[in-house]
Amino acid sequence: MKKVLKVLAVILIMALIVAGCIFAYFKLTKKEKTNGQEEAKKEEVSTEPLFSLEDYPKVDASLATQPLTNAFIKNFTGEEVDEKDLDYTNTHPGYVRLINDDVDLIVVTEPSEDELKLAEEKGVELEVIPVVKEGFVFYVNGNNKVDNLTLEQIQKIYTGEIKNWKEVGGDDEKIRAYQRPENSGSQTGMLSLVMKGLKLMEAPKEDMIETMLEIINVVSDYDNGKNSIGYSYYYYATTMYNEIDSEVAQGIKLLGVNGVKPTNETIQDGSYPIQTAYYIVIRKDEPENSNTRKLVEAMLSERGQQVAEEAGYVRVK
Repeated sequence: MKKVLKVLAVILIMALIVAGCIFAYFKLTKKEKTNGQEEAKKEEVSTEPLFSLEDYPKVDASLATQPLTNAFIKNFTGEEVDEKDLDYTNTHPGYVRLINDDVDLIVVTEPSEDELKLAEEKGVELEVIPVVKEGFVFYVNGNNKVDNLTLEQIQKIYTGEIKNWKEVGGDDEKIRAYQRPENSGSQTGMLSLVMKGLKLMEAPKEDMIETMLEIINVVSDYDNGKNSIGYSYYYYATTMYNEIDSEVAQGIKLLGVNGVKPTNETIQDGSYPIQTAYYIVIRKDEPENSNTRKLVEAMLSERGQQVAEEAGYVRVK
């Protein structure tokens, strides 16, 4: 009897081994097939020029999206372009130019209330289309012991209710909460994505920082920024600023929000709580078969999304 049981046990073990091998084979084959399909999909994307520089629509962009629009121009025309010839302004001037029909398309953050009001006054309807995903981020000096804030704590810091870092687990130091000017892309994001109708405290003149570059500079400075907090968009605060000054970039620390750190992965999967996008914005009366509409289609195509990803952005589809 014992001998029979031993034989049965051996047979059972062998059967499990065979089953495991079969399962592993199909799983690996499926993975290889999927990877092969993905590679084939990439290989199928054409690299033929879609436009010449002469018929490429006139584009404006915010500071944080200029690398993206540069990458699109290079890929879709097949030509190198001197950035000096691209005539970029920034978020608010870009909206003004689009509304006045001085440019065909802009790639920017969402429109502010003032920009929507200006469009309405001019009788212009805007078409706002997400082109890449983005996260709105907060950062502190690298020496600040705080690693995470809840969204509610951030709101209370910027309404003036929370005034000291010790209230959120930090040192006993007064919080210096920097802000950006009205109608800047960062301030529009702060109001719509974070404050959500709550009244933003009035910042002292010296705490209102004109540019995204300057606000990172002051927060990263050990002497002047140790007790400060600032905000920006993930791509600018990481990829883009790192290319400007990697040493200064090491002086700031991105905060987790509600326990989730901002990364490409958490922005892509939606787990980072302050989600937004960069948008293609055109006039709604843009003709259907125009080059501007064709450019929008190209930016949102698999080819366009690959270009965006290769430039360091988080694809929207």
